[in-house]
Amino acid sequence: MFVGTSGWRYASWRGDFYPKGLVQRRELEYLASRLGSVELNGSFYSLQKPESYDRWREQTPPGFRFAVKGSRYITHMVGAGSRAGAKADNTDNTDNTDNTANKTKQDAAIERFFTSGVTRLGDRLGPILWQLPARQPFEKDRLEAFCSALPRRRDGHLLVYALEPRHPSFADPAARRVLKKHGIALVVSDGAGSWPVFTEATGGVVYLRLHGPDELYHGGYGPKQLTHWAGTARHLATADGRDNRPRDVYIYFDNDADGCAPHDALAMADTLTK
Repeated sequence: MFVGTSGWRYASWRGDFYPKGLVQRRELEYLASRLGSVELNGSFYSLQKPESYDRWREQTPPGFRFAVKGSRYITHMVGAGSRAGAKADNTDNTDNTDNTANKTKQDAAIERFFTSGVTRLGDRLGPILWQLPARQPFEKDRLEAFCSALPRRRDGHLLVYALEPRHPSFADPAARRVLKKHGIALVVSDGAGSWPVFTEATGGVVYLRLHGPDELYHGGYGPKQLTHWAGTARHLATADGRDNRPRDVYIYFDNDADGCAPHDALAMADTLTK
């Protein structure tokens, strides 16, 4: 089980989680000495440089894992994006032309994302997370096309994916069938009531994102809440008859606004050992 935080560069952590006087360039190294994983957020906002992935790998010990957040250009603009209200079975030639162009953009964007150096993390590379915008509903053909476009291997690495939808329509069993077909994990996402929580094992890993218990990005998780989410993770790890080969579990705290995330991650790691 890998427990960590969503990102690691936060000013409020300095002098609190990070010891006073610790230079910024050593913050990842320090976090990796206390936690087993971290979500890499920068890749969501812009393509990173290959040299950056090299540096992050070198700053972490063997056994550490990065979850890499997929580009928002792919999830919010092309690829998994909604067709702005078009019906899934629409056969209009204009729509088909638009969909073909969108697929070309999607494939090119996915290629650029991986060319940026993601796999240079080597054995530190964990799941790749795709976060969908809350406005985006489930559309079976769109989700199928997106999942089909994701490479399964790259540079000798077997790639593992997780999808975080935030629209209620993803409660449709058809969405879970698509994800199971492609072996992509459905993220268990606690958004303080801002979006639904989906709890079903659909991929080869279990992936939890805890964004805040009562307010997005704020507040800390208490012992009872940590025990609840730890229980959810354990259950999903062995769901669907996988008792002899449990799934790896990744749990990330995104309640960083008040500096609670790293402390909650440490508490969760402790909870999981009990």
